[in-house]
Amino acid sequence: MEEYSVKQLSKLAGVSVRALHYYDQIGLLKPSFIKSNGYRVYSEKELLKLQQILFFRELDFPLDEIEGIINAPNFNIPEALAEQRKLLEMKRKRINRLIKTIDKTITNLKGESEMKSNDMFTAFDETKMKEYQEEAKRRWGNTEAHKQSMERIKNWTKADYRRVAEEGRAFTRELGKVMDKGIKSLEAQKLISLHYKGIEQFYDCPLEMYRNLGEMYVVDSRFKQYYDSVRPGLAEFMRDAIAYYVEQRHKR
Repeated sequence: MEEYSVKQLSKLAGVSVRALHYYDQIGLLKPSFIKSNGYRVYSEKELLKLQQILFFRELDFPLDEIEGIINAPNFNIPEALAEQRKLLEMKRKRINRLIKTIDKTITNLKGESEMKSNDMFTAFDETKMKEYQEEAKRRWGNTEAHKQSMERIKNWTKADYRRVAEEGRAFTRELGKVMDKGIKSLEAQKLISLHYKGIEQFYDCPLEMYRNLGEMYVVDSRFKQYYDSVRPGLAEFMRDAIAYYVEQRHKR
């Protein structure tokens, strides 16, 4: 059986060593065993699991949902691969439609053809793929946090979703404004406290889970890109502010 060190696996899969350490920390991808010198060792089983993680990430599943899916008792890799293939086919078709829309728009702008208004936007419709993703999440997303979240939002209206989305955007803007004051500042910690309460309206979130969530904002490229688009370095600032918040709560 071939074995891989964390550096070898990082190079093989194109995943940073830091990300692999984080996956281990949150229970997403544990090494096969750890040597007496502390070095992580991965085997073929872990390689298959990492491939699953990367496929789900390619399909825009967040890390916390991936963790619940691939560690579920009923998770079956061959079945998951078949479902992932369907989603990737849908994604490929959507990308092809987007490329055709670009070509049509270019020829329209050059005066070489006419383009109807509806044709400008139909390729952006993600409804079918979103429906399929939701079905996949319902099928695999049987973690306690997922169940709690579904139960707590089952009666939400569109206005509720809009409100929460706007609160999230407002929080991110405000956090970006207090970066210069440091993670220990009263302003930053008040915002983090509000963020933690916001998380708990969806599911019970122990402090260590919250710390791991903060780490995910840096490791997961989609989260990092979102926060850093508001202000460069905001993802790391949020992670560190959350870690400090958790440390202070433990001292109480």
